[in-house]
Amino acid sequence: MDLLAAFSAYLADEKKAAANTLSSYLRDVNQFAHYLGGDGIELEQARQGDVEGYIRYLTAMGKSPATVTRSVASLKSFYQFLNLRGLYEGNPAKGVKAVKAERKLPKILTSREVELLLEQPQCVDLKGYRDHAMLELLYASGIRVGELIGLNVEDVNLTTGFLHCASKGRERVIPLYHTAVKALSDYLREVRPQLAQKGEQALFVNMNGERMSRQGFWKLIKYYQEKAGIQTEITPHTLRHSFAAHLLENGADLRSIQEMLGHADISSTQIYTHLINQKLKDVYIKAHPRA
Repeated sequence: MDLLAAFSAYLADEKKAAANTLSSYLRDVNQFAHYLGGDGIELEQARQGDVEGYIRYLTAMGKSPATVTRSVASLKSFYQFLNLRGLYEGNPAKGVKAVKAERKLPKILTSREVELLLEQPQCVDLKGYRDHAMLELLYASGIRVGELIGLNVEDVNLTTGFLHCASKGRERVIPLYHTAVKALSDYLREVRPQLAQKGEQALFVNMNGERMSRQGFWKLIKYYQEKAGIQTEITPHTLRHSFAAHLLENGADLRSIQEMLGHADISSTQIYTHLINQKLKDVYIKAHPRA
């Protein structure tokens, strides 16, 4: 097994990395390997100067600070893995200072925009019922899209109104509001039995009866955004951000939001506090007569 394959197995099996994280880390290390190859250097021979040169190269190529920062993190993780396997001593990326990425505040929808989006799927056919249930559940729970399409039927308890979500080696239980419970009940009772292939465990399936894909859900989101006439750019993560910001606006405490979102670090959740503060500042500047 080559180094990248072994690293991939390590990330998946031991670190429980999400699919997107695993893909990004492998791509970053592979690109660094190609960079080193131009000078006839193997990954196991790299030194700090090589990593620093690579970072300068990425910056000169116009890569964003966020991309460069992630590349450094990927390389640090890779060489930590080599340390654990006894294949390398030290970490050439450890002392490298990544470009400080400007932390952009996430875009969220207003409460009215959320209502508009959720109103778009018409419960008149199988697809309408399914899409309505998916959007309601996403906004009700704030789960990631990867978690949404990874749900199985057994992960929802409609009697108690809770969703069980396991991701990145952590488990959490999230309450669901009444409208989401009803949308799921209608879907599970009337629609899913007609769509799902025999033996399929996925909660949400496509029109072929198989588990919904990330790409399929992306298209669904874009379709309903255009149908609703919403100008704010909506990504699959927008409803997650809106869920957190709206809870915070309405008095939920940060720790509870952190638990529902599945953030390992409270600092990841605190960005929504900055978002709310910025929103208040914008309102103040527009409304105060002396601002």
